[in-house]
Amino acid sequence: MATSVTERIKAYAGRPEELIRALQLVQEAFGFVSLEMEGRVADALGVPIGQVHGVVTFYHLFRTTPAGLHTIRLCLGTACHVLGADRILATLEEELGVSVGGTTEDGLFSLEAVRCLGTCSLAPVMMIDEDVHGRLTPEKVRDVLRTHAEARDPAR
Repeated sequence: MATSVTERIKAYAGRPEELIRALQLVQEAFGFVSLEMEGRVADALGVPIGQVHGVVTFYHLFRTTPAGLHTIRLCLGTACHVLGADRILATLEEELGVSVGGTTEDGLFSLEAVRCLGTCSLAPVMMIDEDVHGRLTPEKVRDVLRTHAEARDPAR
């Protein structure tokens, strides 16, 4: 991995002002930025590891763990909030066993919270990959998750 990360960002070697771009390239290549990768970026750009880690953990666009096979994005915008997104979030966290930003142990789902999905008429709403699921209730969330899990493993 050391060579791969270093190779990926070689154009930015010694250029600390390119930290965010270098991290973006690493994430594009590997899907996330691990602590080891942060160290490789710090060495290549000549910046303190603390600065790299601060950027990775400050900006929500960076993942520090691998993403799941499917990404669930739950809307927490105004319409969804008013119509029960908090109950939906609690159900997702309970069913998946992860908090926002986490990935299930089996690697099937990653859970994200977003400010708006642009489908307020379907509130509360979530997307799994590109599929929109609206007018959610805790029961409907459980059904949707079960359907996605069964599609991956019909033996379930």
